[in-house]
Amino acid sequence: MKLIVRLLVGILVGLLAGLYAPDLLVRLLLTVKMALGQLISFVIPLIILFFIASGIANLKANGGRLLGRTLSIAYGSTLLAGVLAYLVASILVPALVESRPLQEVAGNSLTPFVVIEVPALFGVMSALAAAFIIGLGISVTGATNLKKVVDEGKGIIDVVLAKVIIPVLPIYIAGVFAGFGADGSVFETLKTFGIVLVLAILMHWFYISLLYILTGLRNGRSPWALIRTMLPAYVTALGTMSSAATIPVTLRQAKANGVNTEVANFSIPLFASIHLAGSTITLTTCSIAVMQMMPDMGIPGLMEMLPFIMMLGVVMIAAPGAPGGAVMSALGLLTAMLGFGEAAVALMIALYMAQDSFGTACNITCDGALSMWVDGAETTEAVQAKA
Repeated sequence: MKLIVRLLVGILVGLLAGLYAPDLLVRLLLTVKMALGQLISFVIPLIILFFIASGIANLKANGGRLLGRTLSIAYGSTLLAGVLAYLVASILVPALVESRPLQEVAGNSLTPFVVIEVPALFGVMSALAAAFIIGLGISVTGATNLKKVVDEGKGIIDVVLAKVIIPVLPIYIAGVFAGFGADGSVFETLKTFGIVLVLAILMHWFYISLLYILTGLRNGRSPWALIRTMLPAYVTALGTMSSAATIPVTLRQAKANGVNTEVANFSIPLFASIHLAGSTITLTTCSIAVMQMMPDMGIPGLMEMLPFIMMLGVVMIAAPGAPGGAVMSALGLLTAMLGFGEAAVALMIALYMAQDSFGTACNITCDGALSMWVDGAETTEAVQAKA
């Protein structure tokens, strides 16, 4: 929650600077924003490479049937959440967001004092391909030395995110909103900001309800009783903003809903790393809103947006436990697949961080329902095997 407060302070400082501060101060903020933006762009391919390679390499091969079933259910839920978010947002966002106030800050009359370019070591898609090859190769061959390298690389990037990028995000956001204030678009941007946040949270609650209604119908139980049991996990996630940190509570409440202990012990920790339905809802909704706001972008059709949604379910594998890990992992897709520029990326980060606790709470609450689906499938298969 402290990060959210700092981000809000950054937005306020940037807004006031853009509206009232001398051009010298605004240009200074734009210069700092430019430098931080270059750092974020440089780190994005490294996030993709090490997070995905490490995540795939650490998926244990034992219990292959249970692992495959858990992965399939998690990915299916993430994909369904993203598609539903697109269908709702593509209808409501154009109706709620009439204007297109967001401009790239580089296009303002005020510019940074200096422009520093730090090219990434490799492109986003190259990082993604390499991550799959390395991760799967480690999983198949058991290359312990290479596994140690990718795990330690992920640890280094975790530290960079937790100690450098996440703490300076408020300054980065302040620079972006200073640019918005300078070009007169800040108030429309803030209005859209609020609309999108409310829409994303309502869609989280809708998806939780839908998932538990389906689960309740399948198991012959009250969906609302199941949700009530998972409420402690939801509330815990609101405070921790981390699926990993909420695992003990999620595990306890899933067992209270009747999930077999062995299945719960396996599926809940795995879901915490690979199932991010709430994050996908937010990223899909916010990306559509940002594209609606951009003067040179339009909202793509479902078939154009579907590859982005499908890739989200992959790149967020083992997203770091630090707040905002999912959006940091997804930045490469936003730039490479949706053509987001610097201002659009900055607004996405601010939007995502502002609701991160709600997205995390949606993720882990849905984990409880998905564990019941895994348990039900395992029970059915066991009964059939005995027959």
